[in-house]
Amino acid sequence: MGTLFLVATPIGNLEDISARALRILDEVQLIAAEDTRRTRKLLSHYSIHTQLTSYHEHSNLRKLENLLAGLSAGDIALVSDAGTPGLNDPGFELVRAALDAGHDVSPIPGPSAPIAALVTSGLPAHSFLYLGYLPRKSSERKRLLTSLTDIPYTLIFLETPHRLHAALEDLQVILGDREAAIAREMTKQHEEIFRGTLGAGHAHFKKHKPRGEFTLVVAGSTAHVEPWSEAQLSVALEEHLALGESPSHIASLMAAESGWPRREIYRLITEIQHKTPPN
Repeated sequence: MGTLFLVATPIGNLEDISARALRILDEVQLIAAEDTRRTRKLLSHYSIHTQLTSYHEHSNLRKLENLLAGLSAGDIALVSDAGTPGLNDPGFELVRAALDAGHDVSPIPGPSAPIAALVTSGLPAHSFLYLGYLPRKSSERKRLLTSLTDIPYTLIFLETPHRLHAALEDLQVILGDREAAIAREMTKQHEEIFRGTLGAGHAHFKKHKPRGEFTLVVAGSTAHVEPWSEAQLSVALEEHLALGESPSHIASLMAAESGWPRREIYRLITEIQHKTPPN
């Protein structure tokens, strides 16, 4: 029984791939790729000559059956256009079918655009909700966003350049002018990560025609957070500072948990730092 390897590939910079991923891609009998042209460039860069076959959202049931038959004869690697396969691509169907057929499914971890954007956003990353691409139709997009207005977790979306302006406008109108990070072309030469409010981000990207794929990271709701007392917040801030965490990280984390505005949290952090004698 063969193993289905889910191999994460670079989201931009070809150097962002692990030695293990390269070894697996070289050793398997077949690589199922969302876009064989794109994957062939990666394989050529590393002189890997494994056979390629396409597997994408328009692949029919016969293709799935052929891949399962291939797994009976040996190992297969699944890759997406970029990043981790199974997120926003048809990989889930193949994974489910392979598991149902008794095959092992093994992840070869690596790049992921949603996680890369989240950890560089400056927004709380301890609890988040990933929702993939926003709906294309305005009515469906607004309906989804309305259902998220009270969610306290950091929200992550993907968006295309030609829908970016409409998406940012709906996000601001429905969720409010929240803190956000808007990342494009991550790990590439023209990487850009805007951090600020949704309104400021919308204005920023109106200046130039949006290019590249976008990942949107939006602060969760704090509407129902019962504000902490100043004493309670100060104790928590001192604990985080003692761990060596940065003021920016602490402010983002505590804003979500305490219900205090970031600027007030920064003020308290500064006061604590001035009171604390140097080591």
